[in-house]
Amino acid sequence: MPPSLTAALVAALFATPVLADTWQDTLDAARGQTVYWNAWGGDERTNAFIAWVGEQTSARRGVSVRQVKLTDTAEAVTRVISEKAAGQDQGGSVDMIWINGPNFLAMKEQGLLHGPFVADLPNAQYLDLSPTSANSVDFTTPVDGMESPWRLAKFVFNYDSARIDAPPASMAAFVDWAAAHPGRFTHPDPSNFMGGTFLKQALIELTPDASVLQQPATDANYDAATAPLWEWYDALRPNLWRKGAAFPENQSIQQQLMNDGEIDMAMSFDPASTAGAIAEGLLPETARVFVPEGGTIGNVSFVAIPYNAANREGAMVVANFLLDPETQAHMQNIEVLGSYAVLDPAKLNDDARAVFDALPTAPALPDLASLGPTLLEPHASWMDRLTADWAKRYTR
Repeated sequence: MPPSLTAALVAALFATPVLADTWQDTLDAARGQTVYWNAWGGDERTNAFIAWVGEQTSARRGVSVRQVKLTDTAEAVTRVISEKAAGQDQGGSVDMIWINGPNFLAMKEQGLLHGPFVADLPNAQYLDLSPTSANSVDFTTPVDGMESPWRLAKFVFNYDSARIDAPPASMAAFVDWAAAHPGRFTHPDPSNFMGGTFLKQALIELTPDASVLQQPATDANYDAATAPLWEWYDALRPNLWRKGAAFPENQSIQQQLMNDGEIDMAMSFDPASTAGAIAEGLLPETARVFVPEGGTIGNVSFVAIPYNAANREGAMVVANFLLDPETQAHMQNIEVLGSYAVLDPAKLNDDARAVFDALPTAPALPDLASLGPTLLEPHASWMDRLTADWAKRYTR
């Protein structure tokens, strides 16, 4: 938290609301529990944040957290499936999972989740849980209260402001910009997640009816939905870096091209990554973030509780703590994690908003308002077809 805020003031700002009897029962049952949080362990800043969460919940609620570091979320899903097959419907080894997309869908369809529970969390009052909110839909699968959000990821572009006065205002405008600046833009190969996301972002803007993207891609709907995309890409490709004959393998290589001055723009799924890259000397100090008008694709990281979790109440306490405005502000601090909050600013009081406003900033760190709306991810089948179709059309 900002050093100017005393501990007493912070406590006053984020005082716990009056608890319903049922939540007090949850708190009482949770005290003394240790929550085994199965979470991807590949990022040290995230690991440090999870450790901090455990320190806080232990001190405040008597609930400890132990991170079970995963290389693939499917490891935890498989463990729960195995326990169900063995008839272990209580005392399971997985209390909480950082989960998204296909893994959530698999657990939901197989009845492997506890819930719905999100509406029972006192701090859910700060969320936008409308049906089309990114907090309510996980890669086109309705959440239905079976997982709780905790951090936001969003697709952004970055550019070198020393060489670009005004970046393209829309995906359609990339064609004219590239024609005026040939060879100065590229994207990762669409076989990489970031390159595929670039195509999805353009598809959402250019397709005649974006709502169809929330349904599976089929032979019946695919061609009509993607025809404007390929027309746009055919016009863009000749003016790409190396005339569209080669593409950087991933985001990191594209960022290096930008840092070396070969291109003027790159892209990321982390709005804070540009400021972080500048601090590490991986991008010029003149790098800045922009998004097209109308917003960009985003998705929320969730936590879910398996149906047989041994420490279910403790997991609910941790999920609720992750939604506390104090926690979300700490997480959004670029010196801590830099992940954007999942809370709805309109649901925060003035004191809570002031704490977010007082967070450390940097010239290349955008505020949430400047990132525009969060657009829902298309159904996963669109990504599969898009990348295969791109390879067929543009590689030999």
